[in-house]
Amino acid sequence: MAYWLFKSEPGAWSWEDQLASPSATAEWDGVRNYQACNNMKAMRKGDKGFFYHSVNEKQIVGVVEIVKEYYPDPTDDSDRFGMVDVKAVKSLKSKVSLADIKSNEKLSNIALVRQARLSVMPIDSNSWKIICKMGGIKP
Repeated sequence: MAYWLFKSEPGAWSWEDQLASPSATAEWDGVRNYQACNNMKAMRKGDKGFFYHSVNEKQIVGVVEIVKEYYPDPTDDSDRFGMVDVKAVKSLKSKVSLADIKSNEKLSNIALVRQARLSVMPIDSNSWKIICKMGGIKP
């Protein structure tokens, strides 16, 4: 199993929106960055991801699961980008802020710290466990 992080602006699509969607499942569309898109191509059904509120909040708020692997994004007129479907798994008991992540030396190499603008990124299994613990949930 692989682990990921999905960034979303809460004003556009929030964790609350994810939870309220039918079966808590939604299409992760609109990604227009090649590296982020390649990350989605590598995702497999059953992989887990953190749901991160970007912009003003800058915090991990929940966990999602990949329920449909990469397929064409109908909102992309260029036919170059795709999307995956994700389902809400659980909310973190304690939200994990970017500041909390940056203050943990063991997390200094994750993409969220090194490539702050990337919207979809991998998370290594050790970092996944550390962040889950910080959020008060089991990995």
